[in-house]
Amino acid sequence: MQTLLTQLTGIVGAPHVITQGDLSAWEQDWRKRSHGKALAVVRPANTEQVAQVVKACASYLQLHPQCGLSLVPQGGNTGLVVGSTPDTSGHQIVLSLQRMNAVRNLDADNLTVTVEAGCILQNLQEHAQALNFLFPLSLAAEGTCTLGGNLGTNAGGTQVVRYGNTRDLCLGLEVVTAQGEVWHGLSGLRKDNTGYDLRHLMIGSEGTLGIITAATLKLTPLPAAQLTAWACVPSMEDAVRLLGLAHRHLGAGLTGFEVMGQFALGLVAQHFPGLRVPLMDAGPFCVLLENSDHESEAHARDLFERLLEVALLEGCVLDAVVAENLTQASQLWQIRESIPLAQALEGLNIKHDISIAVSRIPEFVRVTDALLAQEIPGVRLVNFGHLGDGNLHYNVQAPLNMDAAAFLQQHEEQVNTLVFDSVQAFNGSISAEHGVGSLKVDKLEKHKSPVALGMMRAIKMALDPQNLLNPGRVVRL
Repeated sequence: MQTLLTQLTGIVGAPHVITQGDLSAWEQDWRKRSHGKALAVVRPANTEQVAQVVKACASYLQLHPQCGLSLVPQGGNTGLVVGSTPDTSGHQIVLSLQRMNAVRNLDADNLTVTVEAGCILQNLQEHAQALNFLFPLSLAAEGTCTLGGNLGTNAGGTQVVRYGNTRDLCLGLEVVTAQGEVWHGLSGLRKDNTGYDLRHLMIGSEGTLGIITAATLKLTPLPAAQLTAWACVPSMEDAVRLLGLAHRHLGAGLTGFEVMGQFALGLVAQHFPGLRVPLMDAGPFCVLLENSDHESEAHARDLFERLLEVALLEGCVLDAVVAENLTQASQLWQIRESIPLAQALEGLNIKHDISIAVSRIPEFVRVTDALLAQEIPGVRLVNFGHLGDGNLHYNVQAPLNMDAAAFLQQHEEQVNTLVFDSVQAFNGSISAEHGVGSLKVDKLEKHKSPVALGMMRAIKMALDPQNLLNPGRVVRL
């Protein structure tokens, strides 16, 4: 394939076709579950270069159909389902979009911003805030993840309860097709009923249908005040009751509602002793609430205090604290965001990113907890997540007396089968916000209907007949 690499060098420049040295930053996934071998890492600077790269690869694959060549689009490489790193064949090219990181345009009157796919989420948040706007997508990896990856996986995060997933924040896309053509869809229109919605088809497709190079995204004016509260609740049922009260008392001001199990918070206290976890021992679950108000801080605090007063009287809250300032609020959110890091420090674990109707989550947790305890005595459950939109990170840690690596080797398939079967029994989804990638592609065969899978394969074959883009991810042909 040296001829192809020479051609790609002519497109993006020699420094940006990397074949030698340590490529682990591109070849290894964030969780270190997989380490592949890339033919090369190619780093285009603009959409035209992306199109030329794809066109060159498509032409080469047409001439050499047995060569196994394919492209793996990659942003910040922070995914959790091994969907943006190469396999071990040595025939895949990692197409890194990190150089394409510009904010192209902010339209204040239209409340939109157009950014390139390699723009880091936190940089966009800060750019918008400096101009008195809010881009509300917020997640733990925001300092390194990119908007292209967020769109490719339809990322969620902590403010979905108010603003929706990344899909709901996107008004337009620029996409390079599997043939190397460019779809210019950056209209920024909120109403456009001219046929199939190609934008939504591309969002969440994990780079298997086209390569997102830019997006037009929604902005909202900065709220006058954002307040954060931390509440201890007696049970998951009471957390759901508190959520209902929060909807009634705060309305659209409720922008975040996170639930955290006692063991999950205990891991944070153990591995990050500098973080003081409030009310950790007062009950089995704690809830983190955020209230955004467009009137004033006094109005926001009054609404919060009335909500918590009613919740205490009704018994669905045991105790609560309201952050007095932004520093305290940031500390509370840091505790929540530190749970995955604390779990990683505790040892290898089995992660689940599931969604269940909010009303059925307490029963799901009760039933599935009991099944796991019965099958694997001493198993520890790191249960936390976005209760406000029905998304739990229902993670499983080895028993204290068992080696973590041995636990994964012996029990990962068993645990995944048990949890996913339970999710299906509760009419839920085995992937809420992380995507399918390669880790869950086999599970999708069991938990997605044959009709849906057939439609997905038909779309993939129609848009990418050579199977050039990220093959083996999301759906297998």
